[in-house]
Amino acid sequence: MSDSYVPSILVVDDERDICSNLTDILVDFGYRVDSAYDGFLALDLIRERHYDVAILDLKMPGMDGLTLYREIKKLRAETVAILVTAYAGEVTSGEALNAGAWRVLPKPVNMSTLLKLVGLANDEPLVLLVDDDRELCRSLWDVLREHGFRVGLAHDAAGASEQLRGMNYQLALIDMKLPNGDGSEVYRLVRGAVPEARTVVITGCRPEMDGLIDRVLAEGADAACYKPFDVPGLLKTLGHLMETKGASR
Repeated sequence: MSDSYVPSILVVDDERDICSNLTDILVDFGYRVDSAYDGFLALDLIRERHYDVAILDLKMPGMDGLTLYREIKKLRAETVAILVTAYAGEVTSGEALNAGAWRVLPKPVNMSTLLKLVGLANDEPLVLLVDDDRELCRSLWDVLREHGFRVGLAHDAAGASEQLRGMNYQLALIDMKLPNGDGSEVYRLVRGAVPEARTVVITGCRPEMDGLIDRVLAEGADAACYKPFDVPGLLKTLGHLMETKGASR
């Protein structure tokens, strides 16, 4: 993670004192923090900016924390969700985790546990996946989350450009065949926004895309992977790139 990057946290709780206390503590630990007292205000914030972590009260009037997280995931798939609740049961916790939330914590929140989890979440490598196949994106999101990656999603060059604003991506998986263009444009966007990010170009259209892939590799992309994915091989490639991140290109 860039030394100058300040992780951003969203705190959402209808109990204003809890919201205020959490915000103050997280700010004291060096995080950039926004807060909201209901899910609708939280979504307004989510639409305006990216957050690395969202700490969400599970039981809130109007929109509960699980419903809120499902909406956040549609808008900002890279945001890691920690849900907190005084009413956690096996079914509710299971539903939250199945929806993609990362952890469910009981109230009153143990601050040392919460701070440790926030730190661990921010340490997970952040991957930008750019592919117009939305079902593939959903499947890969699940696989990569299970293996400790945070994953932002975009489906074209414009979406990738928006995702790159304000987030410290360390890896990018870029489909070479995209609507209204190709992946070489996205590759250059990534290199311009986060030059230190590792990049993997992907395609299911061989040999149609082979020439373009060769050109992007010659420009500095780190690896190429082909659909249908060998998932263990893809994970091995990403792990190797993270191990060598920071080495001279």
